[in-house]
Amino acid sequence: MNKQTLNCTMAIVTTLTISATATSLAAPPPAPSFSWQTVVNNGDYIPTANCNPTTSTSAPCRKFNSYNQPSVNEKNMVVFRARSKGGSGGEPVHDVYTRDMKKGGAIVKILDRDSLVPEPNNLNSLFVEPPSFPRIDMNSSMIATRGNHRPVFEYTLPDGTDTKAGTTGIYTNPFGSLITGVGKLGAVPEFSFFQVPEFPSITFEVFPGAPAVTQGSTIVFKGNYTVGLASKTGVYYRILKKQAVGGSTQPVVLIANNTHTLIPNTSKLFGSTAPPSAVGNQAVFAGFDNEDNPTAGGIYIAPLESYRLNKQPKLKTLVSIGSQVPDESKNTKFNKLGEGVSFDGRYIAFWGAWGSENKKVRLYCREDGNKDLKAYCESTASGSIQDTQGWYQEKQVPKNQGIFVHDLKNGKNVRIARTSKNFSDFSDFVYWNFSGKAPDVGEGGESDDDGELARWRSTSFVAVSGKVDDHEDENVSYHTAFKARIGITDGSNVYANPVDGIYLRKGSEKSPLLTLVKTGTNGTLFDSEAIDPDTNMVLPVTEMGLERDGFRGNSLAINVSMGTEEAGWAGIYLTRVVAPSK
Repeated sequence: MNKQTLNCTMAIVTTLTISATATSLAAPPPAPSFSWQTVVNNGDYIPTANCNPTTSTSAPCRKFNSYNQPSVNEKNMVVFRARSKGGSGGEPVHDVYTRDMKKGGAIVKILDRDSLVPEPNNLNSLFVEPPSFPRIDMNSSMIATRGNHRPVFEYTLPDGTDTKAGTTGIYTNPFGSLITGVGKLGAVPEFSFFQVPEFPSITFEVFPGAPAVTQGSTIVFKGNYTVGLASKTGVYYRILKKQAVGGSTQPVVLIANNTHTLIPNTSKLFGSTAPPSAVGNQAVFAGFDNEDNPTAGGIYIAPLESYRLNKQPKLKTLVSIGSQVPDESKNTKFNKLGEGVSFDGRYIAFWGAWGSENKKVRLYCREDGNKDLKAYCESTASGSIQDTQGWYQEKQVPKNQGIFVHDLKNGKNVRIARTSKNFSDFSDFVYWNFSGKAPDVGEGGESDDDGELARWRSTSFVAVSGKVDDHEDENVSYHTAFKARIGITDGSNVYANPVDGIYLRKGSEKSPLLTLVKTGTNGTLFDSEAIDPDTNMVLPVTEMGLERDGFRGNSLAINVSMGTEEAGWAGIYLTRVVAPSK
């Protein structure tokens, strides 16, 4: 396996960017029985000011080139982050867009590098980069996205000196136009409602991951900050009721943090929390005492109603470290749970692992992407080692792992899929990416960062919907989509000719498994334009992506890349999952 193949197959994450790169291909599987609509592909021009594709094919006219995993609501509105190429045509564009697939509307820009950051902004600062994938409310067109930029606000300190603040924030559109949902502005007296609620006068520094959005008016997010010399983190929400600066003066409300919140039924504080998911007036998140080696913690649900009293909501445990793994022998307990939790209002889909057996996987630095991250990945300072294939690190992955769903109505956990001992079925649900903040990159700069120093991070990809026929019905089970790998590692702990795929299952693992897409699938099953113009050959699928909000109602959206770097195609595609006839 060559180095380029390793980059393509190993470096995949929650903020995955899909582009056309080479990979080792398995024999194409049977065609999936789904009809796909193109949301956006490499043939579409990016909505850019002063671009008229009929008269100009150079800057500022550029076509889309790569895509993060999309989010979708029940009404077929898709939101996504996408990029163009750079080069002689100018700097690359990588920004946030929506498209209403129900109405067949055009691609609409939410923000790009020419967009003014919403108030408060007395410095006329523009956005630099949305550093994570955007998300959309399941029941409305309200979206939320992080944004990096130069300082947006200048103000005078009590000692009479002037200073500037605000290099990142969460931006949303509950009233139509984009507003600041929360920003790095809590130190500014007139914007004290942006402060960390449990530490008045302390401001949030970064908002890791992707913020959730719900009820057409509420953002739910993870926030990091510093008290003294100690780094702090927590999960919060803010309700936006009035169209004013920052969406009214309603303060941020704490859900859980690592200074005040005990893990339910323990005497331990949360050591880490993960970016949440939310539907209706409830939020779900994962939290642990120790992120790398948890002994306590799990997945929790919290009501989003205590803002009236500015009171921390009470947490309810859904799944915990040490709880029984379904369909395994008695006293087989979860010892790891995934952070990327999908929630549809009733069902919660998650990754879990058990047992003490592990295997090593070798992770090579990507050749493409952010140049600062690439340079840091390819350095001994990050812990990397070099061989003839490039710079790499090795990580331990549980041998016993699976995808599960929790039902809020009956409190039961159900297994959807698991790794098999002989790897004839699934061998891995864990994907890796080197991400975070590269050293010496200034605040507000271009980076896929969450404010923490870059490192290898793992995640799994799963999305659940219990409303496939547009309404919840006790007689129609939930459907779960997930990403998985089939393959074995060689003597260098590298997957040899792996096959990645996105699969769909109705109900438990006892039900038939449907294949949405696999490595090697005929690309024209998704996009009639997935053909090499030089050879007229059909391009095979090389990569695919799915996010936790990519499956809502019967709408399921994914991103897919076909072909090689020299002759490739990519896009975002939407299908309708139809419940079986009764």
